[in-house]
Amino acid sequence: MTPKMDDISMFLLPLSLIHKHYPELLLAFLSFFLLHLLYRRAQLPINFPLFGALPHLALRCNHLHDWSTDLLRQNGYTCIFKGPAGTPIDFLLTCDPANVGHVFTSNFANYPKGKEFAVIFEVLGDGIFNADYDSWAFQRRKVHLLMTNTKFRNFAYHSTKEKLESCMLPLLGELAKSGRVVDMQDVFLRLTFDITSTFTFGFDPGCLAPDFPTVPFAKAMDEVEEILFYRHVVPYQYLLLQQKYNFGTHKRMQMAWNIIDQVIAQYVAKRKEILSSWSSEESERSADLLSSYIVCQNEVGKQGEDFNKFLRDTTFNLMVAGRDTTSAALTWFFYLLHKNPHVEEKILQELKVRAPTNPTFPSVAEIKQLVYLHAALCESLRLYPPVPFEHKAARKPDILPSGIPVNRRRRIMFSIYAMGRMDGIWGKDCLEFRPERWLSESGKLRHEPSYKFMAFNSGPRTCLGKDLAFTQMKAVVAAILTRYRIEVVPGFVARPKFSIILHMQEGLKVRVKPRN
Repeated sequence: MTPKMDDISMFLLPLSLIHKHYPELLLAFLSFFLLHLLYRRAQLPINFPLFGALPHLALRCNHLHDWSTDLLRQNGYTCIFKGPAGTPIDFLLTCDPANVGHVFTSNFANYPKGKEFAVIFEVLGDGIFNADYDSWAFQRRKVHLLMTNTKFRNFAYHSTKEKLESCMLPLLGELAKSGRVVDMQDVFLRLTFDITSTFTFGFDPGCLAPDFPTVPFAKAMDEVEEILFYRHVVPYQYLLLQQKYNFGTHKRMQMAWNIIDQVIAQYVAKRKEILSSWSSEESERSADLLSSYIVCQNEVGKQGEDFNKFLRDTTFNLMVAGRDTTSAALTWFFYLLHKNPHVEEKILQELKVRAPTNPTFPSVAEIKQLVYLHAALCESLRLYPPVPFEHKAARKPDILPSGIPVNRRRRIMFSIYAMGRMDGIWGKDCLEFRPERWLSESGKLRHEPSYKFMAFNSGPRTCLGKDLAFTQMKAVVAAILTRYRIEVVPGFVARPKFSIILHMQEGLKVRVKPRN
């Protein structure tokens, strides 16, 4: 069997990145290349002695999501991976809606996040993403109260509108005049970082300035995100060794972690100082999330450094939730609009009808009436979910609806990306971008159960910021589309990044054109 050029290029492209950032994996990857060539026709991943399925995962890191989608399509929505001894790679990969409903809803109590998740995502501390049981229930209750508060919702809407009006649209205007190529993914990351910082801390760090400044907090978050994915595939014992002697990716993690802690500590101290100078009535009128938590310290039941750590963990979790997912969703959405101009035209027509006075900045009430835009966003999230996978582990032995037994030693990975691409779930046209699938014959939104559409998770852990995210995305889309056309540069190919967030590998290269 002669190696094909696509085999070699597929292998070499990620190899340069591995050599630069993770040299400890380079030797193993080289050893597995020959095995890949010998077994590339196999449908199921081969679990090699000692190394398990790691060769398949490593050599397909450049198109892992599409490869796993093909595997699940060929093997009844479920298959099993095993990695080297000591790694967390021993899992069942599935996109079966019945399994989702069982794990995330009907048998929810048997599938906590667990200790392994907390170790991998230790930088999140005791925040809502890592929390289980009573701690999770308390935090979710509190976040729910804040997110549904009219004061906060108005604050969030006006903060978004102000950022779009004062920064985003002027920036796009300058880009349109210059005609230069810009990475729209970077623009959206900067926009959502500033907006989420305002929601969370009450401060705008100015990441979306015209000169695209380097903001240490944002850069540290990027570093953490990359390392978190790496932690899913290296041997667990090796992670412990890195932690003990502080080298490799753990050293990089600690540097980024320290920056995050320092910045949040500054925000907390500044916000406490501001609140202490206000009357109790003024303090209660503060709408940002940090102020809301500081004001209700007695309810939290923590003092001193324990309370400061609670504030750090809580706010950082909210930053992660708000920045990356929304920016990724907007990036893929504008890419799909470029490829489907008829959808863009329908959105523009809806804006003219539903927000006739000011379609660039529709009111909150008008945003709720943008049904077709909502459907188009759902369709984009179906094909390109910002969080492409979720994982769980059974606390007690269990049997999934698909008939496969699981226990606490085997993690269950849910491919949300693959689920949106299965014709048995979404129909023969599942790969098409068709917002109409989300609309009834009367033109109203069609509800799809969360065990089938997991973009906002499912069951008791369903994302509390779902409504806020839709409002924010609709506001951004309306502001941009009514003023400018976003044109992807010729020859650009969008590829999902190998990451915990579904960013594009090379960003989204576009030119901005004024709309007539």
